[in-house]
Amino acid sequence: MDLIAKERDRVLQRAARVYGLSFTVASLLCYLLPGAVDGTAAIGIGALLYVVLAGAQFMLGISRNPVWVLLTLAAGIGILAIATEAGTASLGEGGMTALQLLMSGSLAAVAIVLTGTAWRIVGLGAAFVVLTLASFWLTSASQAPLRTGGLLVLGWFLAGGIGVWVSAGVPQISKRIASIGRAHRAERQASELEAQRRQSARLLHDTVLATLTLLAHSGVGVTPEALREQAAEDARLLRQLRLGSTPTPQASGSYQLESGGDPEPVLGRTLESVKQRFGRMGLTVSWHGTGQVLLPSEVLDAFLLALAECLENVRRHSGVTEAHVTITEDDSTVRAMVTDAGVGFAIADIDEAKLGFAESVVARLRDVGGNARLFSAPGSGTTVVLEVPR
Repeated sequence: MDLIAKERDRVLQRAARVYGLSFTVASLLCYLLPGAVDGTAAIGIGALLYVVLAGAQFMLGISRNPVWVLLTLAAGIGILAIATEAGTASLGEGGMTALQLLMSGSLAAVAIVLTGTAWRIVGLGAAFVVLTLASFWLTSASQAPLRTGGLLVLGWFLAGGIGVWVSAGVPQISKRIASIGRAHRAERQASELEAQRRQSARLLHDTVLATLTLLAHSGVGVTPEALREQAAEDARLLRQLRLGSTPTPQASGSYQLESGGDPEPVLGRTLESVKQRFGRMGLTVSWHGTGQVLLPSEVLDAFLLALAECLENVRRHSGVTEAHVTITEDDSTVRAMVTDAGVGFAIADIDEAKLGFAESVVARLRDVGGNARLFSAPGSGTTVVLEVPR
């Protein structure tokens, strides 16, 4: 059972408990009035059945077990039988008031929980018919059947209406809450994208654009060696951004992107940056397999850029928002299998003029001695296997 149905049932049960116990207390007070019921035994047994009825109604607010509905009805019919001496005694005004509150209010509380599904409504109809027949028989000596039937219809219709209203209202409230949550997430994502755009603009202004400005002015006042070093730093910056790193400004024009110093970067650490990058763009990436693998720098770059291109294709073309990446390794090779459950496509229909996969994935891996294989079919998703040497 989904969360909405559970919450609906919880609200129905609590409403039934409060509704039923309120009428039960009122009915008991009338039942105990002097002269309401004849006989000490009838008063004592009836009071005991009221306690059983209250206990069953209390449990009705906690458990969905139908036994509490049956016990509620059984205790109520038992009180009717004891008070009227099985339909042979005629009660006074106080006694009939107690039984009227019992029939049309206290026992009608089960109608609140017997709504929401077809089977519960069938149970509601059966419970109403049984109680109506029992009430006609047991109260026939005290009041007209038409009055008894009218009170039952009014009380059970009111309680059943409360159940239907709650059953219809909980899903609507849940949808409203979900809609507010989606709006909040969209606003937050828009704010994050705007902040990222402004940060990227400042980053380009502080680095690449400054270098291009120097080149446009023929590097006046700057030595060729200094220009080459600055251009190399900018190239390194752009490469790290392409791999998904997040720049942290240290001072004006200075950005720290990686810890540096490792001749063989740790693959697992860099995969996390790729995952975060696509997470910000709405694609959930689930990683499986090897967590830490060492690769030479140029092989790592080719591997990660090819992997990022595959994930970008998933984001753009698959029609789904989740991809799975499985990393495995042996003594000579590191493999990544990128899988999605999207729309898929016929490989034979790929336009050879499109160079995205051929150049950004296949050719890039072959430059470092690796390989890529593609598997897909319409409606069956897509799988890409990337391999690079260790």
